[in-house]
Amino acid sequence: MYAQPGDAGADLVAAESVTLGPGARALVATGVRIALPDGYAAFIVPRSGLAAKHGISIVNSPGTIDAGYRGEIKVALLNTDLSATYQVTQGDRIAQMIVMPVTRANFIPVDELPDSARGDSGFGSTGYVADAAEQEVK
Repeated sequence: MYAQPGDAGADLVAAESVTLGPGARALVATGVRIALPDGYAAFIVPRSGLAAKHGISIVNSPGTIDAGYRGEIKVALLNTDLSATYQVTQGDRIAQMIVMPVTRANFIPVDELPDSARGDSGFGSTGYVADAAEQEVK
């Protein structure tokens, strides 16, 4: 399932053929089921070649496979190309799966959070400059 030594992502292939029209999405079967140990999760991410060459991505990227899930892994593919149809053929590599350890957080309600250098600065606070059209909208 790993194409090259050292690859982080294992290839997932389509278990069925699907036609993705321009802007369309489809849940594509892989025929793969896994049993992850507690403390691990698998993340389903797009293949860079499909994204760059054909505009094929994953709607909920990364898709998360929890340790307790035992069903078939399906990939929610999206054709971002607004003019070209893309044909997924059974056996095509459609996504990658990355297995990683995950830590469970212990959520504690508090009235205030401690200060940090960033504070509550959000989108664009680390260097993005909005163009003039965006600034006029504000």
